[in-house]
Amino acid sequence: MERNEHKMDYIEWYKNKLISILNEIYETQAQEIDRAAQLMADTALARKNIYAFGPSHAGMMVEEMVYRGGGLALINPIHIPNLMPNVRPYAMTTMIERLPGLATITLEKSGIRPGDCLIIHSVSARIPVVIEMAMKAKEKGIHVIGIVSKNFAENVTSLDPSGTMMMEHCEIVLDDCAELGDACVPIEGLGYKAAPTSTVGGAYVVNSLVIKVAEKMLAAGVQPPIFKSGNVDGANEYNAELMEKYKSQIHYLN
Repeated sequence: MERNEHKMDYIEWYKNKLISILNEIYETQAQEIDRAAQLMADTALARKNIYAFGPSHAGMMVEEMVYRGGGLALINPIHIPNLMPNVRPYAMTTMIERLPGLATITLEKSGIRPGDCLIIHSVSARIPVVIEMAMKAKEKGIHVIGIVSKNFAENVTSLDPSGTMMMEHCEIVLDDCAELGDACVPIEGLGYKAAPTSTVGGAYVVNSLVIKVAEKMLAAGVQPPIFKSGNVDGANEYNAELMEKYKSQIHYLN
């Protein structure tokens, strides 16, 4: 009984770690989040387009931003089908995200244009698909915002033939402050850590961008296109009007 009373509460430990990460993001990334949001707002106000990409689990932040209540309607996802969670066997994603040329083809077929804005999420920032996409986008005159874990990315080497990391090709880099290796809970007897950190931190970063973009558009005298939840009465009509108004900048409904 005495041993159980002194056993670590790993769930509480995890909660406290996530809170500390959120505080770190707020304290260290506020200025860069503001810069990125200004770039996004300027892009939107110029009637240009905002896109987002993330492979495999990094794609969760794209899903977090696209077509949801409280989200910015102008975020256009770039999806590579075999890098989505529905691929089987799922381990294929590790091989596909390292294929040279895949990002170049995807970018060319995405509809993205010079002057548009591209958000790329990659915790490690080392895999070829995100490095190549950031590199090619920059070459095309596209504004690239990277979301990475600097704790992770600064302690690993590139897997891309160029030898570069994604951050080197980004105009603005935002740190989600995730742990090296992502997982953080040192469960006794396991020998390695469990429970990732990038999901909560990443969601805080991308939704902070939404908040800041909305503030900046309002300051410019423009009502920001923020979706209402489809499960709230009257939301379907409101969202339909919003999508009609911004149809030239919303490309995921066709």
